[in-house]
Amino acid sequence: MTTMILAAQAAQGTGGGMGMLVMMVAIFAIMWFFMIRPQQKKQKEIRKFQNALQEGTKIVTGGGIYGTVKRIDMTTGRVEVEIARGVVIEVDRNSVFADVASISPANKA
Repeated sequence: MTTMILAAQAAQGTGGGMGMLVMMVAIFAIMWFFMIRPQQKKQKEIRKFQNALQEGTKIVTGGGIYGTVKRIDMTTGRVEVEIARGVVIEVDRNSVFADVASISPANKA
């Protein structure tokens, strides 16, 4: 009797490895579609915005500073941003993340 139970358990154990592999693939696929893929799309949109920067565009930097682009130096990748009348700071082009017009009023508060 005991040998039959052990044999049945051994038979069930051999198929369990394949089920575990399928489960791991399913978990990875779910993680890809809900976490990794949306983040890659967002990064692509940010790069597209950074490459299309123009003078006069109202922007938000990575540090949360709102301002207006005054000058862009494509050779060094620096952007001069006016944050108040007469106050101009220089930031790296890669730290510019969003156009103020694309941010909804609910997100600003």
